[in-house]
Amino acid sequence: MEERGDLRSVLPLLPLVMRDSSHSWPRRVLEALKAKSTGPELSLSWPRRVLEALKAMSRGPEFSGLSNGHVLFDAIADLRKQLGFSDDNLATDSGHGYSLFFDDLMSGEESIKWFGETLPSMACLLMHLPSLLEAHYRDCDKSREIEERGLPIGTGLRVLESQEAGMVVLSQELIGALLACSFFCLFPSIGRSFRNLPTINFDYLFVSIHNSYSPSQKHKIKCLVHYFERICSCMPMGFVSFERKVLPLNGSSLHISYPKTDFWSKSIVELCPFKVLHSGVIEDQPYEALEVDFANQYFGGGALHRGCVQEEIRFMINPELIVGMLFAPRMEDNEALEIVGAERFCNYRGYASTFVFSGNYVDHKPLDIRGRRRTRIVAIDALCHPGIQQYGADCLLRETNKAFCGFMDHSKCHQYMNIFKEGKLQDLDNGAHAAISKTEDDSGIKARNCSDREAEATACSTSTTAMNRSTQVTDLFEEAKLKNDQGLNCCENVGIATGNWGCGAFGGDHELKSMIQWLAASQALRPFLVYYTVGDKATKRLEQVQEWISSHYWTVGDLWNMMVEYSSQRYQGTTNIGFFDWLLPCL
Repeated sequence: MEERGDLRSVLPLLPLVMRDSSHSWPRRVLEALKAKSTGPELSLSWPRRVLEALKAMSRGPEFSGLSNGHVLFDAIADLRKQLGFSDDNLATDSGHGYSLFFDDLMSGEESIKWFGETLPSMACLLMHLPSLLEAHYRDCDKSREIEERGLPIGTGLRVLESQEAGMVVLSQELIGALLACSFFCLFPSIGRSFRNLPTINFDYLFVSIHNSYSPSQKHKIKCLVHYFERICSCMPMGFVSFERKVLPLNGSSLHISYPKTDFWSKSIVELCPFKVLHSGVIEDQPYEALEVDFANQYFGGGALHRGCVQEEIRFMINPELIVGMLFAPRMEDNEALEIVGAERFCNYRGYASTFVFSGNYVDHKPLDIRGRRRTRIVAIDALCHPGIQQYGADCLLRETNKAFCGFMDHSKCHQYMNIFKEGKLQDLDNGAHAAISKTEDDSGIKARNCSDREAEATACSTSTTAMNRSTQVTDLFEEAKLKNDQGLNCCENVGIATGNWGCGAFGGDHELKSMIQWLAASQALRPFLVYYTVGDKATKRLEQVQEWISSHYWTVGDLWNMMVEYSSQRYQGTTNIGFFDWLLPCL
């Protein structure tokens, strides 16, 4: 165990220690091993006193005395002391937060169940963490994935270092044990910021309800309490994968490098089918799609602090996402994270300050061949408060490449490279959308420069084409939904489900960001993109513009070049209208 590179990278972030088992070897055997310069194998374990405390806790409140929030936090502080952690590393007043929630905000009936059933089960789960980790590493050795190029890929728990593409695959049981560590604040906090890792313990989450009470914060904790109650009553036995995706900044023969502007301006990939939905949310999408997490560069954002918008809500209803915060450092401009298999446990309503946990959710998503639920989430972080800079060439390229990195299936890099290198497109075996040659009629691209009357005439002349194409797109989405309902789709037919990425709290341009994501999904050869506007008025004409562009069979390069021209004018101050008005004044 001690020789594993993956374990060595993450061991300083864990509360466990490496311990030899020499005390269990007969004296003569130990002498023989020493003579051969062979020591007994090291294994993971809890410090003795921590293990004794967990055993007492697992026997229930009658034995441990744990029956309220105040005593619970005292037990947490004692566990941390036995691990050698200082209380100074916990958020100030976090103990008051634990007491407030479990003594005042939780009903008597809920408290009896929590302290009598759930907490002892969590302690038992923690006791098994060392053996779960050792089994995890053994299983990883047995089932190392092999790429088509014949190169081994390790999937063991480790730090997914920046600029290093890789994947970690964890069982849901191991994730539950690790998240129990977060609840008890057992992860060492020293050194995490140095490695660009976000907070992983729950102390700041609990202190947030004490220092400045907010109902949404209470309901975030309710989601996590519900998660622990669920897994302690019936442990799910699937798997979840976490993949760091990278577009190398330097040239690579094995990967698509970080694209330059020529890559986009010369692309002849046809724009994929695009569907606009004014109701519903991404996590409820009925298709086989990669669901976009409007992420912070630090995975999880404010999930374990005061944040309660799109990313943080997703982490509360799919709590297994939180474990990625343990080992996924900050994302750089050329990186994204993809998570497959995170189960949803909670229903909710509201958003931000109105967020409310509204009960149990039963996730009926089928499992793939690796035992993961077919829920695919991609975390991509947009520029935060970019202002006028978002119209600059570098920022436009950065945002497009960020989305492209997240949307591309990096396991098929060689297929992408062959297609783009040859300068032509062909139907892919993976079911990606086929490209259609650029139309001879260039009137669509020039419509922006014509008069309103001419533009209206152009739009009318293509109405029949637009209607036919709309029918085809509707059929495509209905087929995708039907296959997903029947469990027939495979990962090769996965589209994109997204919305107002990088807008709202991040201050991005709604119209430009929607087009950027369309470009990226198309260039990544995704079969479709479904866009949830959540009723945002800033995107009210998105569907109209999308249909017009689609009716003219624009390529990725066509749309990119128009965006570059518009952004240049916006950046230089020669126009201050939105992209849609600029592109199609007649609409």
